[in-house]
Amino acid sequence: MKIYSADTWTIEELQDQVADAGRRTVLVPPATTKSGVLEVFGQVLDFPEYYGVNLDALNDSLHDFADALSDDDGTPVTMIWQVPAAYRTDRSFGVVCEILQDAERYAGRDLAVIAVFEN
Repeated sequence: MKIYSADTWTIEELQDQVADAGRRTVLVPPATTKSGVLEVFGQVLDFPEYYGVNLDALNDSLHDFADALSDDDGTPVTMIWQVPAAYRTDRSFGVVCEILQDAERYAGRDLAVIAVFEN
């Protein structure tokens, strides 16, 4: 997982770089609470209705998402996660980062994650 400051790169600049690399962008908008972050990931990645909106479910659903990427044999995905300062102080922030890094390792080149730290 790469981490950038919103002061360094705008979302639009990162999306352009991702497109130039021949990848598809999935933009994950900011949320300031653990439950909000889990809900946003579920909505953006179109997790199934039975998604449990907890950290274990996020891990499982990201692996399913990665499997679908490799099954589709399509364009690799770069997920750009907008992370507000308020959420970075939440105890779950580190765990979500670990889950995302695990999903990247699991997916290989099919999935990359960029976290953009907003002020």
